[in-house]
Parts: sequence; structure tokens; C-alpha cells
Amino acid sequence: MKDNYSIKCEKILNELDGKKKLLLHSCCGPCSSYVISYLTKYFDITVFYYNPNIYPYDEYLKRKKEQIKLINEIDKVNSVNIVDCDYDNDYYNTLIKGLENEPERGNRCKICYLMRMEKTASTASENNFDFFCTTLSVSPYKNSMWINEFGELLEKKYNVRWLYSDFKKRDGYKTSISLSNKYNLYRQNYCGCIYSKPQ
Repeated sequence: MKDNYSIKCEKILNELDGKKKLLLHSCCGPCSSYVISYLTKYFDITVFYYNPNIYPYDEYLKRKKEQIKLINEIDKVNSVNIVDCDYDNDYYNTLIKGLENEPERGNRCKICYLMRMEKTASTASENNFDFFCTTLSVSPYKNSMWINEFGELLEKKYNVRWLYSDFKKRDGYKTSISLSNKYNLYRQNYCGCIYSKPQ
């Protein structure tokens, strides 16, 4: 039977003893909008903007600017901050070498998920966060099973708790669209890498 990661997430949230610190990987403002609004009452959130897959650099900067705008404007219960990482598109291209012609949602994407999640987990561990997570599962185009399986592996590897998630559930994706409209956020028309970009 397929795991219900949304229920697993709620169970963790309901069992929290006091406010915790969450390092939340985010790909962009629109995807993080619902996730931040949902989790802000449980955590002090640090948004981890680590996306070396995004191409071109101008697009990376545009999405980062929208992420910062959202953090400044969104209604929140606890603190929400951002850690801005270096842009290293060459590293991403090295990791996915040989998979350039893979279809979207295939093995290239799998490596991209893991790249970003592993950096999040290692940073969370080094900086004494209670949990790490990613906004990726809010998208109906992302594989929540892969995401949560990677989360479980990284939890063990880095000794920091993974917050199970399937944020598209409970109208999460629909709410992210509404919040994007509310905060007038730029919504991109491709995932991020050059291979997903419409020609």
C-alpha cells in the first residue's frame, strides 16, 4: 500500500513538543507560499535557496528575488528567514551528464531532487536544525515517493529529522496558486533546468 506522506507529516506536526527549527529547501516563491503558510505555526523556518539546476542565471536571480519578496510579505506566526546559496550550474551539469535526453520526471530529475535535498540535510545537520524538508512535493509534477524515500535516507546519513510531506495534498497546490496571486508572484513556465525550458 502506498504511503500517505501528508498524514505522516500531520502526525509529526501534532506530536511536536514546542516550537522547532526547520531548514526548508525551496525552489521558488510560488511553491514555498503554501508550505510556509502551513508550517509557520509549528516552526521557525529558514528557507534554503539552493537551486544550481536553474538556467539561465537571470532566471535564477529572478526566482530568488521573488522568494525574498514572499518571505517579507507573507503572513507568518514564527520567524521566516532565508539562506542564499551559491549558484553552481556547472556542478549540476556534471551530475546529470549522460542524462540530458531523459524525459521530464525521469532519472535526471531524480538526481536533481537528491542533489538539492542532500545539501539541505547536510546544512541542517551542521547548523543544529531539528528538521529538514523541501517544497518540491507541492507540485503535481514532482514524485513525492522519490522525495520522501530520499528524505528517509538522508535523515539516517546526516542524523537530522526528515519532515515527511506531500504538500500538493489538502489543496496545497491550488492554495499556492491563490497565494501567488495574492502576493503578485512571478510564476515560471518551466521547472528550472535548460532541458525543461520550452524551446
